[in-house]
Amino acid sequence: MSNRIRAIPFPRLPRIGTIAAGLGAVALLSACASDKPAPARPTTGTAPVARPATSAEYQMCRRELTEQGADFVALDDLLTGGGCSSTNAVALYHLVGDTSRFTVTNVDRIGCPLSQTVASWARYGVDRAARQMLGSGLVKIETFGSYSCRNVAGSTRRSAHSNANALDIAAFVLADGRRISVKDGWDNGTEIERRFLRVVQGSACKRFGTVLGPDYNAAHNDHFHVEMGDGSFCR
Repeated sequence: MSNRIRAIPFPRLPRIGTIAAGLGAVALLSACASDKPAPARPTTGTAPVARPATSAEYQMCRRELTEQGADFVALDDLLTGGGCSSTNAVALYHLVGDTSRFTVTNVDRIGCPLSQTVASWARYGVDRAARQMLGSGLVKIETFGSYSCRNVAGSTRRSAHSNANALDIAAFVLADGRRISVKDGWDNGTEIERRFLRVVQGSACKRFGTVLGPDYNAAHNDHFHVEMGDGSFCR
């Protein structure tokens, strides 16, 4: 039976929704252009195994994510074999800016540490930039998802998506109704929209190990790929 835990109120913001723990694993096969086409899931002879995530490290990450104001559901670990697994993961629904919260779409399974970095970037690197540069805050971040059991396109190496340690950001929707997508805005948006997208990508490069966008290759013309890691690769 799930235990529902009320999230800690964020200063000056309305109370964030509750966090439900112990739900079954959810795997979202995202449409990440960087890794298309997605190969079939490896056959291991056994069904995926879901195991409760109970370590102190996992609990600390989720507690800190709550303190950041996120609205999420804690997930059991997912062990599928073939180099694909997901531990310490959550399903992420809302994040907060300085004065309001906003929706995050298609994030049915994402590593908790990555979620913390996304939450920080979304508040300080995206929402603030939107308010300062575009005069309107965020109401939604649209993504292509995080977890997907597949290789990096054209290689035999597993993508960071296969461990829910990467997220693909497609577009930002503002409170005034504007939708600024990477695909349409990077080269063809207004001058201020193009500047905004480059500012938020630059902010991401300060926080994530790998950030790939339209200038990297054609496969990333419609999203920012952000990935955990110790390196600093920004294109």
